Amino acid sequence: MTAQLGVVVVTHNSAAVVDDLLDSLPAALAGLGADVVVVDNGSTDATCELVARRTDCTLVREQNRGYSAGLNRGLRTVRSPGPVLLLNPDVRMLPGSIPPLVTALGRPRTGVVVPRLVDDAGRLAHSLRREPTLGRAVGLGRTGRPGLSEAVLEPDAYESPGVADWATGAVMLLSRECYDALDGWDESFFLYSEETDYCLRARDLGWSTRYEPSSTAVHIGAQSGQSPRIHAMQIVNRVRLFHRRHGPVASTLYLLLAVAREVSWTIRGDTRSPAAIGALLVPRWRPSELGCSDRLLPR
Repeated sequence: MTAQLGVVVVTHNSAAVVDDLLDSLPAALAGLGADVVVVDNGSTDATCELVARRTDCTLVREQNRGYSAGLNRGLRTVRSPGPVLLLNPDVRMLPGSIPPLVTALGRPRTGVVVPRLVDDAGRLAHSLRREPTLGRAVGLGRTGRPGLSEAVLEPDAYESPGVADWATGAVMLLSRECYDALDGWDESFFLYSEETDYCLRARDLGWSTRYEPSSTAVHIGAQSGQSPRIHAMQIVNRVRLFHRRHGPVASTLYLLLAVAREVSWTIRGDTRSPAAIGALLVPRWRPSELGCSDRLLPR
């Protein structure tokens, strides 16, 4: 069957979940041909052995240079010249879920299409996001007010197709034309904020991120771990992304708001937040993979 799209999965110690994802693809494709590539970022578990035994995908073994680097490697490997579906290994695509994404990608100037996500209990995941702002950095997202909440929490927003500033990257169908215009994913983020950066850069060039609720995927989540170090990487990258899009005064205020938010979580007992506070205020304490330990405002 001629491949009508590429599928890229980036794994890292994903032995517990990757087989179920790959097993879900034939029914999800519903007759579409796909060239499936799994890029393994230096797993030390049985991920590579499990994938290598399969005949329905290509395994590419890589050192762990970060999630975006894995995605870019996969996009260079897929043989299909058409759109490319990016999947986290802890996703399960439901039967018939991929063709609606392909149809939606055909709308003018659509660069990214994302499906409706649910957790493994079938509950809606609030996967749509607004652009980061100072107001949304305060930490009052639970109010649900658009000016204070980066996450889109309104139920109506998930009932019909629409456009978002960005969306969580568990499942994303990419336009090749948009990908080429952006020169791929920014590998400097290593992990976290890369999908925010990609969608916002696409929007800057006139490409939209479209939500298609007729497609549904199950996202188990939390497969990258919840260690203090990973949390620090996530928070530093948020500030880093903001700084790349705004001036030094606004970015300094955004950093201070991030510190205040993490202090409030520390007071409430979050054991990961002290590492994030240290990484924000002491550049040399930042994860070395980020390469931004030379100045207070990460770039």
